[in-house]
Amino acid sequence: MGTPVTTSDTDLDRLLAVAEEAARAAAAELVARAGDVAALRIDTKSSVTDPVSEADVAAEEAIRRVLAARVPDDGIMGEEGEDVPGTSGRRWIVDPLDGTVNYLYGTPQWCVSVACEGLVGVIYDPSRDELFAATAGGPATLDGVALADRSGADGDLGRALVLTGFGYDAEVRRAQGRIAAALVPQVRDLRRAGSCALDLAWVAAGRGDAFFEYGVQAWDTAAGEVIARSAGLRVSRLPGVAPLADGILVAPPALHDELADAVRADRD
Repeated sequence: MGTPVTTSDTDLDRLLAVAEEAARAAAAELVARAGDVAALRIDTKSSVTDPVSEADVAAEEAIRRVLAARVPDDGIMGEEGEDVPGTSGRRWIVDPLDGTVNYLYGTPQWCVSVACEGLVGVIYDPSRDELFAATAGGPATLDGVALADRSGADGDLGRALVLTGFGYDAEVRRAQGRIAAALVPQVRDLRRAGSCALDLAWVAAGRGDAFFEYGVQAWDTAAGEVIARSAGLRVSRLPGVAPLADGILVAPPALHDELADAVRADRD
């Protein structure tokens, strides 16, 4: 039998250290390959525009090695590998390379996302050597320095810089585009950078006011949700309407409801 789930400060600190070690191990694999992306073996997943590279796989293998050594009783869900059941009651949700297209194009907007579900989250940006981290109930940090509490941030939709993302399927993008087109006149501006996890970390750090996206996966958001909540932001689900799957909305409490209404998937 595995050890029971615990959430003492000591346990959370230990899990956070494991998450950071795993994220940095994955980043080492990615950085080592970043200068020679033309030589990478590249395949596709959900569509021809949804790539997975040799680097993604190598980075996830690095994460799994760390987790197997440090928390062998825990379960693992990863974007590139098989789900591994655990006996401890804890599950790790990892994205070894969020922003694969950016990585392959040499655009420095990609990251590694490692979360122990609901307990700790780490998002590491190797391009800037920035590590965002949080434990449930603890402060959100950037390189060990606490981020400002965003719970009282401005609730004016017209002044909001909103971050978002788009899927790979053409019909999904068409539906997302209609929502984005309707939102643009209502906000300060809309940004699409290409890494959901990093967008969540940036909103937690005040580099954007809010984030929403339909069709995200658990590995896209697990670490960012912990960090965002610890920064005082409200995290909620956006109900999807075909072809859009359910999504996520992260915003300061005063902005949340108005933005959620503006980006409803069932809006005419």
